[in-house]
Amino acid sequence: MSSTTPPAGKRPAMLVCSVFDFYPKQIRVSWRRDGQEVTSDVTSTDELADGDWYYQIHSHLEYAPRSGEKISCVVEHASLKEPLVTDWDPSMPESERNKIAIGASGLILGLILSLAGFIYYRRKARGQSRTPSLKPVYPVQNQFTPVYPV
Repeated sequence: MSSTTPPAGKRPAMLVCSVFDFYPKQIRVSWRRDGQEVTSDVTSTDELADGDWYYQIHSHLEYAPRSGEKISCVVEHASLKEPLVTDWDPSMPESERNKIAIGASGLILGLILSLAGFIYYRRKARGQSRTPSLKPVYPVQNQFTPVYPV
């Protein structure tokens, strides 16, 4: 199950319930909102052949999200002992959470390294300006100093 946002001018959101790799062809896909079957604002594709004796179907539910409501996709098929019920979880998918966590970690690491480099630069610059410049002093030999023979 996934959520898509249709183009502007349409309803705010659409849930898609996709069922893949089933045989025989006969299947029933329905929607429930808070335990009650939903029949309006539902569209489905026909059973589509995959070309390998299996089929797939996609059902769409247009909806305006409300806080606390429970939306489920129900699949009934001969291969199932009981209907398969999948509840819609509006939270962010795990793959998206992982991308955000990796990006945030990289940003924090970059900031820490930048701060460390800045502190190192400032200490190095401050250390050079406080230390007086020392030049080596060599004894100056006076050319006019008389040399006495021994």
